[in-house]
Formats: sequence, C-alpha cells, structure tokens
Amino acid sequence: MKIQLINISKLIPYAQNPRHNQLAIAKVAASIKEFGWQQPIVVDGNMTIIAGHTRYMAATQLDLKKVPVYVASSLTAAQVQAYRIADNRLHEDSSWDDELLKIELDELKDDSTDLELIGFNAMELEKLIGDGKTDISNSKSSASREIKLSEFQEFAHQCPKCSFEWD
Repeated sequence: MKIQLINISKLIPYAQNPRHNQLAIAKVAASIKEFGWQQPIVVDGNMTIIAGHTRYMAATQLDLKKVPVYVASSLTAAQVQAYRIADNRLHEDSSWDDELLKIELDELKDDSTDLELIGFNAMELEKLIGDGKTDISNSKSSASREIKLSEFQEFAHQCPKCSFEWD
C-alpha cells in the first residue's frame, strides 16, 4: 500500500456521503494533533474521498495543507460505492467488553493520558472508571503536540496544472 502526501485542496468530498459526522470533527482533530496521522484518507483515481471524510474535515479545521492519502485505484465503481458504506457501517456491529475497556482506561488514566482524546465524554468515563472521588481529567494538553507529516513520502514530480504529485 503506497501512501502519498497530497495537497488537501486536491481532495473532493463525496457529495452523496450518507454519514454525517459534525460532532466528531473536533474529536478527530484533537486525535490527529495528539497521535498524528495513523490512517490515510482513501480516495479513488479522481481524488474523490471514499473513506475518511471526518479526517478530511478535521484536517481542514486544523488548516493542514497536505494529508496522507491512499489511492484505491484497483476498485471498481461499484466496489467504491460499497466500500464507502461498509467502512462506516461494519464497526457498528461490534461492542465493547466493559471489563477489558476499564482495565485499558485505568492504565491510561494512571499514565496521565488525556482521556478526552479517545472519544468518550466525561459522563461515559465516570461510568466506566470513576469511583466518585477520582478526577478523570488530567492536566496533559494535546494542544502542545505538533502534527508531523514528515514521515510521509515527498514526490519527485508535480503536475503544473493540477499539482498532483508522483514519482
């Protein structure tokens, strides 16, 4: 799998995207700031987003100029359409093992990890790991971490017309 660093202005959000994630954008932006890019945005050969609309919107909110992208050029149009839905739907059938989740959250809390970065709100965290007297928040701020995209490949060529980059 070849991940490319692409100018965000070249990406095209899919107009018929049936999943809307306005509430998740700020959380994903905070996650990208803290953990960096761990999943590229997936696009078709025309740079239309297949998977990663929320990451795209978070990157836009963070005013990033380039983002990691995987071009899924081997998929047919029908496969692109099906994968776009599957990527959003399949995880919904899984559930949490609350006992194992509590163990993981307790370890993160003991390590002074900012638990707001993992997607649970304060009430959910209190229910999962709170004892009523423990402050589940901490002072570690995700705002201090810079996003580093340097691990992604820079390309040898750039089209002067559309700015697409390649080797």
